[in-house]
Amino acid sequence: MFKFDKKMRPLLNASSVGMSMVAAIVIGTGMGYYLDKYFGTKPYLTIIFMICGVIAAFKNLFYFVKKAEVLEDEK
Repeated sequence: MFKFDKKMRPLLNASSVGMSMVAAIVIGTGMGYYLDKYFGTKPYLTIIFMICGVIAAFKNLFYFVKKAEVLEDEK
């Protein structure tokens, strides 16, 4: 595995936040969309799973903030 400088870790951590948030929302919405097509319940499952994706995205955001605080304390 790569060894990164301690100054580089927070930057790498911050750069992955946006992709993580978008991925959680897209995955949740996609799951809801395909389940709606399968069960014929358009748009209810899409909305429910999109909300779950947004909740997961914010959970990831709080995880990254907590991790950034730990990395900051290590300095």
